[in-house]
Amino acid sequence: MDYRIETERLILRPLQVSDSADVFEWVGDPVVNRYMPYPLYQTEEQAREWIAQIKPEDHEFAFSLKSTGKVIGAGSIGLNEERVYEIGYNLNRSYWGKGYATEAAKAMIQWAYQQLGAREFAASHATANAASGNVLRKCGFQFVRYGQYSRFDGSETFDATFLSLHLD
Repeated sequence: MDYRIETERLILRPLQVSDSADVFEWVGDPVVNRYMPYPLYQTEEQAREWIAQIKPEDHEFAFSLKSTGKVIGAGSIGLNEERVYEIGYNLNRSYWGKGYATEAAKAMIQWAYQQLGAREFAASHATANAASGNVLRKCGFQFVRYGQYSRFDGSETFDATFLSLHLD
């Protein structure tokens, strides 16, 4: 299976341990982490350890700028408990508001459609994180319900918006 996707401005490819410095720029940023379920990373070594444990079946992609090779974000698309393909993404805040998250999310959805036979997709975002909601709506996601999600360590719970997308 091909884990390399090319878009107008990005190359999506598997994350590599050598990307850890770029990755730490956002996983160690409290502003980016505000609504994320994972804890704020304190060291680049923590980013390296996370990348090292990613399995191919996690479908975790680095978002690499075509122009420079810099990794500016990451995302994943995989089956959730309901057997629906759930998408998530995270972006270095220096690149917010430039359409990169939407470009990458659309590419991951198309890849899952073609490579995995995915037809049903799910996503959620903190309701207060309107920018993430905008990305999902630009990808065609529709509102399903409101709910909540918590950080992995249970330290904080967020009001959330849950969305879905069906492709024939």
